[in-house]
Amino acid sequence: MKLIKVIGLACFAWLSCNASAKTDDAANLFSRSAQFSQVKVSPGGDYLSAITKKDGKNMLIILNTSDKKAVHAVFFESNAQVGHYEWVNDERLVMQKEYLKGWSDHPLYYGELMAVNADGSKATYLFGYQGGEQQTGSKIKKNTPIRATAYILDPMPEDDRYMLVQALPWAGGGSNMAENTQKVYRVDVYKGRRKKVSTSPIPYANFLTDHDGDVRFVSGTRDYINTKLYYRDDGKWVDTDKLNLKLDDIKPIAFSDNKDSVYVIGSESGKPSGVYLVNIKTGDKKLVSQDKVVNPSNIWINETTKKLYAVEYENGYPTYEFVDSKDPSAKYIKQLLASLPGHQIHLVSQTTDADKLIIKAFNDRNPGDYYLFDTKTVKLEYLVSQKNWLDPELMAEIKPIHFTSRDGVKIHGYLTLPHGKEAKDLPLVVNPHGGPHGPRDWWGFNSQNQMIASQGAAVLQVNFRGSGGYGSGFETAGHQKWGTEIQYDIIDATKHVIEQGIVDKDRICIVGGSFGGYSAIQSSTIEPNLFKCAIGFAGVYDLPLMFDEGDVQGRRAGKRYLKEVLGEDEAVLKAMSPTQNVDKLKANIMLVHGGEDERAPIEQFEALEDALKKQNYPFKKLVMDDEGHGFYDDAHRAKYYNEMLGFLKENLNL
Repeated sequence: MKLIKVIGLACFAWLSCNASAKTDDAANLFSRSAQFSQVKVSPGGDYLSAITKKDGKNMLIILNTSDKKAVHAVFFESNAQVGHYEWVNDERLVMQKEYLKGWSDHPLYYGELMAVNADGSKATYLFGYQGGEQQTGSKIKKNTPIRATAYILDPMPEDDRYMLVQALPWAGGGSNMAENTQKVYRVDVYKGRRKKVSTSPIPYANFLTDHDGDVRFVSGTRDYINTKLYYRDDGKWVDTDKLNLKLDDIKPIAFSDNKDSVYVIGSESGKPSGVYLVNIKTGDKKLVSQDKVVNPSNIWINETTKKLYAVEYENGYPTYEFVDSKDPSAKYIKQLLASLPGHQIHLVSQTTDADKLIIKAFNDRNPGDYYLFDTKTVKLEYLVSQKNWLDPELMAEIKPIHFTSRDGVKIHGYLTLPHGKEAKDLPLVVNPHGGPHGPRDWWGFNSQNQMIASQGAAVLQVNFRGSGGYGSGFETAGHQKWGTEIQYDIIDATKHVIEQGIVDKDRICIVGGSFGGYSAIQSSTIEPNLFKCAIGFAGVYDLPLMFDEGDVQGRRAGKRYLKEVLGEDEAVLKAMSPTQNVDKLKANIMLVHGGEDERAPIEQFEALEDALKKQNYPFKKLVMDDEGHGFYDDAHRAKYYNEMLGFLKENLNL
């Protein structure tokens, strides 16, 4: 195999490298957002683009590929910033316009799409509710308004004039708007003129378009749990239920050479999801790829041919299964993995003829480096790092673990071990993930865990039953078990690393956000002598209250979801609620919450606060009135990290 030559560049030529400045303040060091993201190459290969930060907001920069000199930059005024973007032809980009609000944990997106040429010309308000005639004093051309939230479905870079947009209509409004059926429009990327080409037959649509830009398949759900698949036949949507595929969580991903066949991801009989080739005329299905333990973590499609070439899995460390090892993209990944040992490789952007690729290389100690790969000369050119102020050589290693729970279920997780420390009698911070259903923990860089490890403590992550990624059977095993079996898995994982001699049993704390915040307090009531301290961040603490407050219960699908995953037995819900069990606590408690949290509203924090006060139980608190379900602002996150580290040092003698 020919080795790839690496050409190093300090940073994009027109940007300063101030981000490499070091600081001894761990909270500030690890709370900083990535300096670069969404690095892409234009379809013709003439331009590079990326999102970077200016004055705390996202800015889109465009540079010449040849000399890395700036061509143009897009920076919105006031509280607006650039969100997701795509190249739609050799000269033109389309981007989402987002708005930063102090009370939100993430930028708000109202569905507006803006377009501009690489050189800054022909700026157009392409799609959104503020469409209309050009406003006085503005150089941005506008078109007919539409009350809908738009997302780029298919940029169709080989079509110089049009792209596909999927849009969620605002009709009806309210919290149930998300259940409206989405529509697909063919949009002129210069003038914004649009034509509806399809309407989804089911909410929460996931469309699949073919190489010609035709919408051929869609999947969706009405309850966040069960999915249905439809295909297009003679202009009408046909439900695949009649095919009796016996697949749950089904989603179309790619086309085959046979026009009547499609590759889908699906789960059969509760097993981990696999990739199947399904014939929509006969109902025949063929298993193409499947892991015995985990669902696919990524599906890799050749952007030129739209053909499937690889499936990525993460049972512990990431691995590839090459479905088509002869595909050029598969060959590139193999070359790059050999040339950048110890890193995982993702192809994130490419030219139309695939002669230039943008790749991202990352691992557990490196948040990510971007490279430009020339497939003709077989040269790899370093571009930028996401966080070049962090030295990967000084970061902590993350090791996969597994153990058998008290009732015989095999559970997987990850253990972050502090750099330069022997893995023996270490202080430990247990970090349960949110969800609990859908998300899971992965091998990869985690800023909060790295910060904790930098202070000398190990960090434990557990993919408890109910977690996503291990098959529908494993996920549903956590339904109505939030305060029992899920917590037992977290506790058993903690006892497992104690038994291995890695952890000091007298120096353990538990810290989590969202459902993880619930777990931090709930596990501390179940096993009060195990944890010295517990930090609940944006947690839910009163389960019956979830049916009355928050953005989940406000949706029809959300109510169905809560009844399925929590149950409706009031006595059981109370028994699994930390607010009802504070008398069992022994750990030192810290509660952190955003005053404008809609997912776990402030009423959840107040319910636990009241319960603790009634018991005269001491606790620390940090409430950010203008934050939501998580802290988006770097300064707010640094304040929380400082408070967290101080609390952990005090309780774990770090």
